Amino acid sequence: MRFDKIIKSTFCLVALCGSLFGASNGTHWGYTGHDGAENWGNLAPEYSTCKDGKNQSPINISKGVTITTSKLEDIYFNYKSSTSDIVNNGHTIQVNVKEGSSIKVDGIEFHLKQLHFHTPSENQIDGKSFPLEAHFVHISKKGEIAVIALMFENGKENQTIKEIWSRMPKTAGEKECYCSTNEVLNSFLPKNRAYYRFTGSLTTPPCSEGVRWLVLKHYATISEAQTKEFLEVMHHENNRPIQDINARKVLLNSPLSF
Repeated sequence: MRFDKIIKSTFCLVALCGSLFGASNGTHWGYTGHDGAENWGNLAPEYSTCKDGKNQSPINISKGVTITTSKLEDIYFNYKSSTSDIVNNGHTIQVNVKEGSSIKVDGIEFHLKQLHFHTPSENQIDGKSFPLEAHFVHISKKGEIAVIALMFENGKENQTIKEIWSRMPKTAGEKECYCSTNEVLNSFLPKNRAYYRFTGSLTTPPCSEGVRWLVLKHYATISEAQTKEFLEVMHHENNRPIQDINARKVLLNSPLSF
């Protein structure tokens, strides 16, 4: 995940902003060559968690590590604000969101800051990789992070993606105005919002752990041409490889098998 200049107002986030949100003076990293994911942990001391962490993301959500439970509460979605702009930060296409949208998990309100995309998907479900994955990034007042992940499978053209792609900057470092309604955010969400939950990390340096991952069980669709268009803008795949799950378990709040 890429978090560029998401929040500045709370004192407890000052230290976090310099690393988590990709400050321009940080150590350069990428997805290919010497700066690729396999070397992130060696690029800088502050990136050491990328190689030493035990709760890293993404993961393969397999039957063997998944526990279905009725005790896992539904996610309360309150997406009511509009988007503000679209940024090509060189690692992904990021849609920034105006204040006012949130989710509630564990009785905590997490405020939606942005969403961005990876191709192919970073997380997998039962060994299946998807052509695109969207991450909806939320932060609580205490600086805790919760990420909603939505998978896109091959199918019919996605109209919301079509609108976003039509405005995405083609050059790294560019930003375009994108003042949509809240319908854009809500249009992504499936009607059935069952989800998998696990504790993980950022999927980009510094790979900080303690992130609440909430992976929606049901998918959206995207056409092969739309995936290709995104890949051509990025110039390369932008997903971190699957990480060891170690002792973690994944919780599923749906009684239905997958």
